[in-house]
Amino acid sequence: MRQLLAYIKKEFYHVFRDSKTLILLFGMPIVQILLFGFALTNEIKNSELIICDYSNNKTSEKLIEKFRANNNFLLKEVIYDDHDYNQIFRESKVKLIITLPENFEGDLIHQGKSTVLLTADASDPNTSNTLVVYATNILYDFQKEMSNNVILIPYTIDTSIRMMYNPELKGAYNFVPGVMSLVLLLVCVLMTSVSIVREKELGTMEILLVSPTNPLIIIISKAIPYFLLSIVNLTVILLLSTYLLDMPINGSLFLLYLASSILILTALALGLLISNVTNSQEAAMLISLMGMLMPTILFTGFMFPIENMPLPLQIVSNIVPSRWYFIIVKDVVIKGLGFASIWKEMLVLMGMAIFLLALSLKKFKTRLE
Repeated sequence: MRQLLAYIKKEFYHVFRDSKTLILLFGMPIVQILLFGFALTNEIKNSELIICDYSNNKTSEKLIEKFRANNNFLLKEVIYDDHDYNQIFRESKVKLIITLPENFEGDLIHQGKSTVLLTADASDPNTSNTLVVYATNILYDFQKEMSNNVILIPYTIDTSIRMMYNPELKGAYNFVPGVMSLVLLLVCVLMTSVSIVREKELGTMEILLVSPTNPLIIIISKAIPYFLLSIVNLTVILLLSTYLLDMPINGSLFLLYLASSILILTALALGLLISNVTNSQEAAMLISLMGMLMPTILFTGFMFPIENMPLPLQIVSNIVPSRWYFIIVKDVVIKGLGFASIWKEMLVLMGMAIFLLALSLKKFKTRLE
């Protein structure tokens, strides 16, 4: 028992002496509890909304004020004439458009009934369904308030729902872009970091560095295989999505592969950066998986809406490459948009790739310690 207690005491000393272990033991659970309990929620808040008010009278103004006062929606604009709804969804972050008919007030007063059109962006079916439910509840509350003011005929507001881009509300339309973002980033980061560290462990990295070959050539030769494997991964995902999940690719394949190539370069540069600060495969795998898996899942946007998070976390999400790639994939594959609609996201990804490549090459050690 004395020996057992001595070993237990010794292990406690090792744990409390190692700050990294303490962070993993106590820091990670605290961060995860705070994230999942406070910051991350499937509830939709502050979703941008446009109301097309063809009626333009006191009754429609009262209804608009109810939407404006609701925390689930952020009323971006009220329009009073014809607009192309496809164009609105393409050019803005609006997820729902509510259309009030021209005879909205007259139908309620004379017939006791009117119909409101709800047009949702169903490229994310879960979000669109939730927003439609929220809007329907607000209309029902408004209907009850209006009915309390009349004696004979209660008012009834029916809803006509139209789901754009994904009328069948298939989950694959949101799942596939998320998987593409996750797979391409994690595989490239993990494989690149481990492959270089493996050379360090085996002692062959020193031989490569003292050879007449330029170190830059060594790095490029290690990156190219993983770049090509990632392109193959992308192709397999797209084939499965098209022929197995019946998800059409509405946009340009060239544009999709171009954006994917930029993300892959960003991930390869990040893997190289990790390999510079680690000396074992276990450490490289831990940093790659733990350091990239959670941010990619949490801050990409395909599991938890980023607009629901506190402002500091929304700012942090901007440095996660997969967030911008996820937006590009949804816009190109699902909405069929072109370069004019995604050039900002492409520019951000390209900037990340250039920055990480430059930093990785600068930090690359040509001499081993």
